[in-house]
Amino acid sequence: MNSGFKVENTCSKTEGRTGHIFTSRGAVATPIFLPVGSQASVKSLTPEDLRMIGTTMVLSNTYHLYLRPGVEVIEKLGGLHNFMAWDGPILTDSGGYQVFSLMPLRRVTDSGVVFRSHIDGGEHFFSPELVIQLQEKLGSDIIMPLDECSPYTVDSKVVLEAMRRTHLWAERCQRSHHRPDQELYAIIQGGTFPEMRRESAGFLTSLDFSGYAIGGLSLGEPKEVTLAVLEETVLHLPKNKPRYLMGVGTPCDIISAVAAGVDMFDCVIPTRNARNGSIFTSVGVVRIRNAQYEIDFSPLDPNCICYTCQNFTRAYLRHLYKENEILAHRLHTLHNLHFYLSLMRGIRSSIVDGSFYKLKDDISQLFIKGQNVGVKG
Repeated sequence: MNSGFKVENTCSKTEGRTGHIFTSRGAVATPIFLPVGSQASVKSLTPEDLRMIGTTMVLSNTYHLYLRPGVEVIEKLGGLHNFMAWDGPILTDSGGYQVFSLMPLRRVTDSGVVFRSHIDGGEHFFSPELVIQLQEKLGSDIIMPLDECSPYTVDSKVVLEAMRRTHLWAERCQRSHHRPDQELYAIIQGGTFPEMRRESAGFLTSLDFSGYAIGGLSLGEPKEVTLAVLEETVLHLPKNKPRYLMGVGTPCDIISAVAAGVDMFDCVIPTRNARNGSIFTSVGVVRIRNAQYEIDFSPLDPNCICYTCQNFTRAYLRHLYKENEILAHRLHTLHNLHFYLSLMRGIRSSIVDGSFYKLKDDISQLFIKGQNVGVKG
C-alpha cells in the first residue's frame, strides 16, 4: 500500500523531521497540527477563517457525525467536504475513543461494541467493518480503524486484551477498506507497558498500513511516562510512514513529540482553552478574565499578526469574555489556532535551518517557567 508520505529534512540532534503527506486533495507539510472539528465544524470558525490562518487539514469524528446528522445525510449532500464547505484534506477518527469513554454505557466483544448514545440513550452497534463503511461514505482523505483504548489505571491483563482486540479489528478494517482515494492508518495500543507497545507496533507494521497513529496516551499518566512510552513506540515504527499522536496536546507536548519523531497532531486544547479564556501567546498564557487586563489597551500578543491581535485590545477581549459574548469565543479561537499553526511552521523551519533544538528549549521555558520567547506569526 502506498504510504503517501515523504521525509524531506531531519534534525541532527533529535528525531524531528519534516516532510509531506500526499492526499487526493493535495500535499500537506509535516509536522502538522489538525484543528478539531468533531461535528463538521471547528467551533465558531468558518472554512475561510481556517484557510486565513493557514490550516491545511482538519479532523472530524465518525461517532458524532453518525449520531447527528447521520452519515447518510452527509453522503446525500455530496460527502463531508461538500457538507462543511472545506476543500482541503480531512482526517476522520473512527469514534472509538468517544465510544470507549462512555463507560458504563457500552459492551465490548470481538464482534464490536454496543453503546448508548450520549444524546438520547439510544442503543447502537459499531463493528470494524461498519466504521470503515461509514468513513467511506463520508469521503474523508485519511481514515482510522476501530480500536479499543484502555484507561491508564487498569490491570495489564485488561490492556493486553484491548491490544489483542485492536489488532483483530485492524485486520478486519483493512480487509473491508476499498476506496483507493483514502489512506487507512492503524492505531498502536498497549497502554503504558513498553513491551506491549513494541508488540503492537510490530504486529500492525507487518500489515503495511499507510500510516501509524499512537493512541491511548495522555489519559492521566504522568508526562514523563507519556514521553517515555512515545519514544519507545516510535523506535518500532517505519521511517517512511507518517506517525500520528492522537489527542495531544500543549505546545510543550507537541514540540517534545516532534523531537521524538512524530509528524501529526490533533487536540481540542487550543479551541477549548480559547472558549475558557485561556490564550496561548509569545509571552506565555494570558488568562483574559483577570482584572489586570481591564484597562490594558495592548494587543493580545505583541508578536502576532492574526486578525484578533491586529484589531483588538486585551481590554476589549476581556470585556467580551466577561459579558459572555459569542465574539469572544471566535476571536480567542482564531488567535489560539493561529498560534498553534504558527508554532508548527516555526518547527518545520527550525528543523530545516538547524535551530530546532533551541526552539524546543525556548518553548519549554515559555510554557513551563513563564519566560518570554518570540513565536511570531
